[in-house]
Amino acid sequence: MFLEFIVNFLRGEVIWHRLIAAVSTIPNAEAWLWSAALLGVYTLIALPVGFRADFIKVDIQKSWVVVIGVIVGSLLRPAITEELFFRVLLLPHATENASPAALWFWGLGSLVIFIVYHPLNAMTFFPVAGETFLNPIFLFLAALLGAICTISYWQSGSLWPPVVIHWVIVAVWLLLLGGYQKLYA
Repeated sequence: MFLEFIVNFLRGEVIWHRLIAAVSTIPNAEAWLWSAALLGVYTLIALPVGFRADFIKVDIQKSWVVVIGVIVGSLLRPAITEELFFRVLLLPHATENASPAALWFWGLGSLVIFIVYHPLNAMTFFPVAGETFLNPIFLFLAALLGAICTISYWQSGSLWPPVVIHWVIVAVWLLLLGGYQKLYA
């Protein structure tokens, strides 16, 4: 069974199924309520941790060029691209009827890859982010983000709720909580 899955995955059948299912699944009201609750949980944890560790601070970006650039840019990357890879491609879709053990295996594996990706990204393609992406508080918050996006994806079966969660968190951090200064100043 596992070998058959690997063969189908490598041939692209699983990948295409997951992409089509995740992109075409329209979230219902319950999925959006779950996502709002998960965003609230993230906020209740991230703000105290971030402020206490002096990782975040109120710093509002006032340039409309920066604001529009961040809003559009953070939707495309990281929100859509990272959610497509770390959730849609790596995690079983609800239509695959994966066992709880398989969900835990792929969920934890995806989360570890998501966390490790950030320092690797800083060491290769985005060196200006090195200090931030290697910061333990950032990595904790990234892990928390990955976990809530995974829950949102599994609960909804759709790409869109985790994209919105990811996008809102990154945009708020960059535009209101000092993230822009950490990455681009």
